[in-house]
Amino acid sequence: MTTAPAAPPASRAERALDAARDHLLGLQSPEGWWKGELQTNVTMDAEDLLLRHFLGIRTEEETAEAARWIRSQQRDDGTWANFHGGPGDLSTTIEAYAALRLAGDPADARHMKAAAEFVRQAGGIENSRVFTRIWLATAGQWSWDDLPVLPPELMFLPSWFPLNVYDWACWARQTIVPLTIVSARRPVRPLPVDLAELRTGRPAPRRPRGGWDAVFTALDGVLHRYQRRPIPGLRQAAIRRAADWIVARQELDGSWGGIQPPWVYSLMALDLCGYGLDHPVMDKGLRGLDRFTIRDETGRRLEACQSPVWDTALAMNALLDAGLPGDHPAVSCGADWLLAEEVRGPGDWAVRRPSLAPGGWAFEFDNDGYPDTDDTAEVILALGRTSHPDARPAIDRGMRWMAGMASRDGGFAAFDADNTRELCKRLPFCDFGAVIDPPSADVTAHVVEALAAEGRAGSAVVRRAVLWLLKAQEPDGSWFGRWGANHVYGTGAVLPALVAGGVRQDAACVRRAVSWLERHQNGDGGWGEDLRSYDDPAWIGRGASTPSQTAWALIGLLAAGESGPVVDRGVGWLVDNQRSDGTWDEDFFTGTGFPGDFYINYHLYRLVFPVSALGRYLRRGHHEVRHGEGHGGGHGEGHAERDGGLVRVRPS
Repeated sequence: MTTAPAAPPASRAERALDAARDHLLGLQSPEGWWKGELQTNVTMDAEDLLLRHFLGIRTEEETAEAARWIRSQQRDDGTWANFHGGPGDLSTTIEAYAALRLAGDPADARHMKAAAEFVRQAGGIENSRVFTRIWLATAGQWSWDDLPVLPPELMFLPSWFPLNVYDWACWARQTIVPLTIVSARRPVRPLPVDLAELRTGRPAPRRPRGGWDAVFTALDGVLHRYQRRPIPGLRQAAIRRAADWIVARQELDGSWGGIQPPWVYSLMALDLCGYGLDHPVMDKGLRGLDRFTIRDETGRRLEACQSPVWDTALAMNALLDAGLPGDHPAVSCGADWLLAEEVRGPGDWAVRRPSLAPGGWAFEFDNDGYPDTDDTAEVILALGRTSHPDARPAIDRGMRWMAGMASRDGGFAAFDADNTRELCKRLPFCDFGAVIDPPSADVTAHVVEALAAEGRAGSAVVRRAVLWLLKAQEPDGSWFGRWGANHVYGTGAVLPALVAGGVRQDAACVRRAVSWLERHQNGDGGWGEDLRSYDDPAWIGRGASTPSQTAWALIGLLAAGESGPVVDRGVGWLVDNQRSDGTWDEDFFTGTGFPGDFYINYHLYRLVFPVSALGRYLRRGHHEVRHGEGHGGGHGEGHAERDGGLVRVRPS
């Protein structure tokens, strides 16, 4: 019996693309959107049980289902990690342990003893992050006196004054405002169990004594004294203002910001302000959690967020890259849904840009107060490639709003402009997660790509953004990835943007980035980068190959005009690792919430990005589908002239 010859690479890639495209088409909802699960770590589920205990609404069924999921995520060493394959995390393990004790798991059970041993060796509750100790304080397991004070009087600081609430990133301010009420009220609603086995008896680590750390440590001491005897009228007025601020920002689905942290803390804060469970705001908030809840054979788990706008834009761009026409029914249906999701009202972004007209798109189903430039860019790219008759006005509004969100240095952040006050990071309670929203390479790149796709490559805003990207290039040739892991994501995003923005493929900056990607290709042909690269530079560009990261690298290389063995081996990895149903497995997390602290496994990334990469690979020879080329629809500006490694565009 003779073995059939292997199919030519192009034929194999075509079959892989067809299968992946069909799988992606099958995931579209009847309403037109796509949404993959947004998987994080078990703190979401542990804190949900602690919230329900706090509010007095925890049921045995919910507790048992959540506990089953939490147990399923425990590792062999007894710990819980923040991402697949990562090290055990102290605070995550403490919160998971507390939830299981609440669910009735005995402290002397083998899995609990292993977890407790890890916690004690890692420094115990005393060494956990501030947010974990806040939860423990509400449950009577930690003293409020030993936590930093968050005074609600912050609400009276004007927007120009340092450390006012608008100095914080949108996700941080929505968390901090309700926490000021919780910190002021200092509630204690004891657990039915004690967590003494997680304590070491040693004092919590001290903050450094020099510089701003010393200043804020001293300020925290003053605030602790004020906390004991606040000015009554001022304190009550501050709490009322904070509560009003919270209520005004509840989304239509009951959430706050469409994300878990401000949601749970807002419910706690309003409860402490006397809002009963039957109050419309509380009722809507609690019912809204149901849509974020997933139940299956592994138990009950919560998504920290949902990403339908992002997923839909990525899916449409992927299908268009795969060769679907702009008037394909799936594309048209997706465009209908995206157009209905356009944000037409004001939001917190207007504090820094008060004269800017609204527009753009948010991340979630219902998050109209917080559109972001990253989603807006991807939606503009998708809509601009369709034949939808109603797309143009929305695209124009989105471009105007997006361009107006440029920061002073020319770069773009996700949610706010000029949200860069580093002083916020020095406060004693800021030991977890990003608290400001400065410009990033990946977001700036997506904005450049979208504006260039609409013929704005020669505009001043794009020229300044391209210069920002060139200055942000790392010495090794890569770019840091703020919202995806990590330098593979950043580099894969920036290369298409630079080329779309007028940088020649043979420019030194492009060649250095290409060399970086080539050096970091794995032996199996794929690319991967472990999330530990955010903390340890030794991991930069290193990690097990994943479908999404391999696709990011290929997209960058193809935009730079690369072909040959490196690209072919990357495509071969995608083809060889495809499942029989057309998608790919991806256990590793490749999305980033807070670098160094909080990570995401976007379940649709494993499909949409390979579809884009395969589509661009197969069609590069006979019709280009790269973003930023050929989608301008007659909106060109001026003509090009060469200047060194760049292509400058002068107005006509």
